[in-house]
Amino acid sequence: MADRPRLPNNSSQTGKVFSRSSYPEYRRILSILRTETVGGALLLAATVVALIWANSPAADSYFALRDVKIGYEPWHLELSLGHWASDGLLAVFFFLAGLELKREFVAGELRKPARAVVPVAAAVGGVVVPALIYVLFNLGTAGETLKGWAIPTATDIAFALAVLAVINTHLPAALRTFLLTLAVVDDLIAIGIIAFFYSTGLQPLMLLAALVPLALFTFLVQKRIRSWYLLLPLALATWGFVHASGIHATVAGVLLGFAVPVLASGKKGEPAEGLAEHLEHKLRPFSAGFAVPVFAFFSAGVALGGLDGMGAALRDPVALGIVAALVVGKAVGVFGTTFLVTKTTRASLDSSIAWIDLFGLALLAGIGFTVSLLIGELSFGAGSAHNDHAKVAILAGSLISALLAAVVLRARNRRYRQVQADEERDDDGDGVPDVFARS
Repeated sequence: MADRPRLPNNSSQTGKVFSRSSYPEYRRILSILRTETVGGALLLAATVVALIWANSPAADSYFALRDVKIGYEPWHLELSLGHWASDGLLAVFFFLAGLELKREFVAGELRKPARAVVPVAAAVGGVVVPALIYVLFNLGTAGETLKGWAIPTATDIAFALAVLAVINTHLPAALRTFLLTLAVVDDLIAIGIIAFFYSTGLQPLMLLAALVPLALFTFLVQKRIRSWYLLLPLALATWGFVHASGIHATVAGVLLGFAVPVLASGKKGEPAEGLAEHLEHKLRPFSAGFAVPVFAFFSAGVALGGLDGMGAALRDPVALGIVAALVVGKAVGVFGTTFLVTKTTRASLDSSIAWIDLFGLALLAGIGFTVSLLIGELSFGAGSAHNDHAKVAILAGSLISALLAAVVLRARNRRYRQVQADEERDDDGDGVPDVFARS
């Protein structure tokens, strides 16, 4: 039987977009995606449990648990469990986002402008178009509803990967890299939105005070000091001061992540694993396996009120705007911007993928969950009618986007299997697949 012809590797050709990255970068991305896939499954499970409990005869106990307050009041840290989850646990998630952002700009896909322009433009389009669609649905309503313009702008990478795992699709390396890079840039934009548009009652002295532990933390990590008993207290102090400053506390996680060096020092006797990689290995399982699912558990629970309640929720312009923005806005924004940038730069797709693959990925980007729920709470306040309607819409829009993406990507799965087989083929036995060795 004749050997199946190999797919050409176009990563070194000019004018190609969505080409394969280097083999080490490919393996790193695979490792991240595996962890996030497991986290996505736990996220789905936590969401289902919260929804069932919040709509069961024992619903009062769910809301009572969410509203239990713990903490030290003199430091203004007597918060409900739900508040601790959104301000505290999500800070770990955003710390990892900060690490990944810095790594992408220093040593990853975003360090090269030619490779960065497409995912950056796609992420921007995936934020701007959904926001505009939401605003159009709410222009003629009371001004309060416009506060939710940023709710449909986020993409939940863990939820998206869980969907890919459920439908058992095998995305080529180029698409996996694009999906992760898109999510990283999306997180950066979401961080900026939260910091600039959802900060209230700014306390400059507290913000200045946060710079002291942040500076000490930066000094230690730049010296490659890994002692948790030194780094953790400084990180907690930074978080506490940022929380007291009026800026959302998750921003502290991003600032701490930016402070960590992402490359190994290269000094003799130093571990080959860089500090950023070390911290990521330690914290990503906690973030994906505990922090984000717990946040989802406390945030996703909403009393639907049966079919009548769901109907009332989806008649709210807030909910209609969110669903339309997630399902249509994200797909149009991500795909349309990608198409325009590619065509105007006279680039072409890598031979392993087609435009229908990009459209499926753009639909998948409509799964907005973790950050969307957070922005919903910041927009309307936990427990408000608009926030409850926003939760229903986020769930509905994300589900519709997931189902549409599943149809498109599943139809291409045979092609993806062929590409994956080529990406794993190692005829010379050197431990590096041949398509990467030829790059």
